[in-house]
Amino acid sequence: MRERFISGYNDFVIPFMAGMIFILVYLAVALLRLIFQLPARDRKKFFLSLLNPKILLKNLRDIVCDCLLHVKIFKRNPLLGYMHASIAFGWFMLIVIGHIEVFLFTPHRAKLLYYPIFFRFFVAETNETLGGGFFFFLMDFFLLVVLSGIALAMFKRIRSRALGMRRTTKLSFMDHIGLYALWSIFPLRLLAEGFTAGISGGSFLTASINKILPAFLSDPANILPTWWAYSIALGVFFFVMPFTRYMHIPTEVMMILFRNAGLKITHPRKGVAKTHVYTCASCGLCIDACPMGAEKINIKDATVYLTRQIKRGNEKRIKEISEKCLMCGKCTAICPVGLDATGLREAQRSLIDYPLKLDFASLPEQSPQKATGKVLYFAGCMTQLTPKIHRAMAGILDASGLKWEFMDKDGGICCGRPMMITGRKDEAMKLVEKNTSLIKSSGATVLLLSCPICYKIFKEEYRLSGIRVVHHTEFIDELIANGAVSVYYDPETTFVYHDPCELGRGCGVYEEPRRVVSAAGTLVKAGKERKESICCGGSLGSITLPFERRKAITEHSLHNLVVNDPDTIVTACPLCSSTFARYSDRPVQDIAEIINERLIKS
Repeated sequence: MRERFISGYNDFVIPFMAGMIFILVYLAVALLRLIFQLPARDRKKFFLSLLNPKILLKNLRDIVCDCLLHVKIFKRNPLLGYMHASIAFGWFMLIVIGHIEVFLFTPHRAKLLYYPIFFRFFVAETNETLGGGFFFFLMDFFLLVVLSGIALAMFKRIRSRALGMRRTTKLSFMDHIGLYALWSIFPLRLLAEGFTAGISGGSFLTASINKILPAFLSDPANILPTWWAYSIALGVFFFVMPFTRYMHIPTEVMMILFRNAGLKITHPRKGVAKTHVYTCASCGLCIDACPMGAEKINIKDATVYLTRQIKRGNEKRIKEISEKCLMCGKCTAICPVGLDATGLREAQRSLIDYPLKLDFASLPEQSPQKATGKVLYFAGCMTQLTPKIHRAMAGILDASGLKWEFMDKDGGICCGRPMMITGRKDEAMKLVEKNTSLIKSSGATVLLLSCPICYKIFKEEYRLSGIRVVHHTEFIDELIANGAVSVYYDPETTFVYHDPCELGRGCGVYEEPRRVVSAAGTLVKAGKERKESICCGGSLGSITLPFERRKAITEHSLHNLVVNDPDTIVTACPLCSSTFARYSDRPVQDIAEIINERLIKS
């Protein structure tokens, strides 16, 4: 066996080398395809981002936090976070330390791709490498970290609830092969390095194995078969990676680079969209998060199954899942890799020829009167259908003494969101241009909105330079803070606040509405709130989900809201308000109604 130390080669490295060469070539070709699939403008934007120091620093931080440490999962469930981070970060450190060992002790072997991976086999413990005792300890420590993560992953397959998951994803055949290959890599590495711990050096873990299994490890005939098994496990994992959920390991890095460069999904199956599809790790967190999980029949409509069907090219299921989705954004909010599930569905819908009548004749030809004041109030379609909200808002505006105008008092104006959620972005932008012209010609400096859907669209899709876009929760909060309106506070009255999907997860407005509600009474907590708030079930985002199927979702959301027995449910979305009111056993009011009723008039 001593000749191995001199030659630095053994045939058992072949499976690893074959797998490594395959995956490197595959990734290189895939990377080139991704970049060439980008629109020319996005391609230029991407390359320029790589020259920006701030973006490069953010890329590095996001890759470490999301790909290696899995910080988002840690925040959700520490045990689940440790499971993912221990495998990802532990394996990364084993590779890094292995390369350091080679550069320090055998620099002439640094060009051999396999050498750092099988360092313990090829390097005998000599006076020179005795100084590597610290590295032996580090290698054993991180191997133990990875093994603990593998043990938790095995346990999760049996008792997922112990790690905070009610459901887990059903794996495909290739996923199972990848899973078992991954699970076998590190126990085999431990056994293989246990053989050579007495020759090449070892530490507390590998040296202990060498002593615990002396009968097996003392037989030289068992050494090579074990290293062969370790190498084969690595080779198999690399060969199956592109066809399994583990493709997320390299594609997540590209998705982060694209995202930080400001690139968005423009085509449903190419470029940026492809990185999102293959970045899905099939962890299953979106299954529990999806509000349609309130009905078990809908469980296979979560984002993890959409990405799987896109990979398989199952057009029927892709259409079904994309159209049924409520577009609430909760799966994106809790996704540990930040997959843009809503953008993927919108892009998929753009491939479907919906029989839409695109006629903007109902839009007023004249703009609102030239605003002598500063506030232009846009109620939106859903608020028009819930007139008590815009009446309450009118009462608050009048009490404030501000000059304002009701832009869509007579109806007939839409923000463009319905066309966007059906994938008709180009047609929607024509409506955006028309509305932009009307708003700018009004002379207003503030555009006030009651509907979170409209608010998000005006914030993201409109270019209203010089005009501040604000939701009525933010605006009322400011009015109370600066004393423009005074509100009667009743500590005996308890409220719970429901975060509307588009206002909370969509725009990050969480604190302002809570301050407003707290000015009127005692605010109690919901079971799940803020970014994990449960959709009301009335979302217009779903194209095919029938009314009767939404009831279970609404009731589930209501149950979450009343865990602390509030007197009144408060929301800040006309659609949520009307949806909850159908089934609630207690009053449901918009935040504007609560304040208007409690105004202290001078």
